[in-house]
Amino acid sequence: MRIGVIGLGFMGTTHLQAWRKVAGAEIVAVCSDEPEKLTGDLSAVKGNLGGSGEKFDFSQMGRYTEVAGILADENVQAVDICLPTHLHGPVATAALQAGKHVLVEKPIALVPDEADAMVALARSSGLMLMVGQVLRFLPQYRALAEAVRSGEYGPVRSAMFRRRCAAPFWSTWLGNAAQSGGGVVDLLIHDIDFVLSVFGSPVRQSASGFEDMANGVDTLHAVLGYGDGLEVVVTGGWHHRKAYPFSMEFTVVCEGGTFEFSSGVAGGALTLYGKDGEARVLPVSEQDGFEAELTYFHECCSKGEAPLLCPPEDSAKALRLALELSAERGKA
Repeated sequence: MRIGVIGLGFMGTTHLQAWRKVAGAEIVAVCSDEPEKLTGDLSAVKGNLGGSGEKFDFSQMGRYTEVAGILADENVQAVDICLPTHLHGPVATAALQAGKHVLVEKPIALVPDEADAMVALARSSGLMLMVGQVLRFLPQYRALAEAVRSGEYGPVRSAMFRRRCAAPFWSTWLGNAAQSGGGVVDLLIHDIDFVLSVFGSPVRQSASGFEDMANGVDTLHAVLGYGDGLEVVVTGGWHHRKAYPFSMEFTVVCEGGTFEFSSGVAGGALTLYGKDGEARVLPVSEQDGFEAELTYFHECCSKGEAPLLCPPEDSAKALRLALELSAERGKA
């Protein structure tokens, strides 16, 4: 499959690196409104995981400064959209209208109605639409989801998912809530989507937190309640600029044991603390989450199959819940 990457910032660079590992995929075009990036020098690109840039060879590719140009390129079968969030909906819609399969970075859009329209357009056109909810493909989270769904360890009694990082000082648009949705929609959308995928929609919800975008603070502590008395906590956000390190973690207590993961502990191992008092590190896939995500998108496009592991309808639900939780902070 021949792919065009739109947007050459942190996520665009990350995806370019991952696409090289996907068998049968070929990057044939790139698009950026910064002409210097079309030279292939992305070594200065930074993100919340640190500097990830490198120099690429774009000399044999179509290189475009306008989205319209890459969408008109008949050599491009699918596009990978890694643009600022407020552009996800308009560009993905235009790409579907141009007959391209679409992978768009999370969140699916900033406006729920726009997300619903994207899903409907993909369905009516027979084209692929998938959102880059990479947490569904990260080895530790995927192993947890499989364990919970299997019922092998009994019902879940409590669960906590936390994700934190410095406010995005490297980007002006991310710090603008009107363009990014802020820390909840941009960052915690990962955990919100994952919780919905494993536990379903909550029957009740509450949220607290604090937003001070000017000083780089945007936090959320959300409690999602389920009919069996289970409460799932999603917490974290942006904690000031520059110095604060990125981390993600979860603790899930089942009747048969507790699953624990932290990106900063023991090399990111997934550990099961059994009710027998024993602790053991669980085996997980060694495949990079972004590679797994892009491989799955490629396979779905090639086979003409819906992305059941990451359906866009779920991404639209996650956006709605993230916006509700963000709005609920501070209410009496």
